[in-house]
Amino acid sequence: MLIEQPWGISAGGRGTVTTEPDHAIVSLAVNRTSNQPDAALSATASAVTAVRQALRDRGVPDTDVTSSRTSIHSAWDGYGPERRFVGHQCRAEFTVKVAELDIVEAVVVAVIAAGAEEIQGVEYATSRTAEVKAEARALAVAAAREKAETLASAAGVALGPVVHIEDTDPDGDQPVMYRMASTAADSGSMNFAPGQLTLTASVTLGFSISR
Repeated sequence: MLIEQPWGISAGGRGTVTTEPDHAIVSLAVNRTSNQPDAALSATASAVTAVRQALRDRGVPDTDVTSSRTSIHSAWDGYGPERRFVGHQCRAEFTVKVAELDIVEAVVVAVIAAGAEEIQGVEYATSRTAEVKAEARALAVAAAREKAETLASAAGVALGPVVHIEDTDPDGDQPVMYRMASTAADSGSMNFAPGQLTLTASVTLGFSISR
């Protein structure tokens, strides 16, 4: 391959840092269906009130509960000419931050019992994302420099100063979704295991060649 404008040495590096999550984000939804739209709205509002109270009872403050979307639409059963009108379905979606990881399972059970029949997901996260990401970027830069030094040595040249830096993976976070494993098959007890969060960074460094 012909290099039309040779200018130095380019090397990529990748850094990976793992950390423990310090909170969980629970995404849930409440659905209620009725023949009349106002009745569907009223039933959904009652269920939402019950879910919010269940969260308070588990120590989750209102400030950690976010209503993401509320919608109402016609609900049908079946397809094509055989389908029949079921009613008006009202849906309310929420995200809940649970700061204490040891109560995540209890929170999920409580909101389901209160009327949230749909748990869309439980995602673990860290409030140290920026700090951990910075550590990963520093490791990526060190890896790129080490690779460039190896290339320069093999080529019999001296590595000059950095003339180009490119963040090639700005969104390399890898959130860990919940793992639910049965701890007692007979009782149906479930255990939420958060595991670890892995954050990555990739960079490309360009170096001049010292004469």
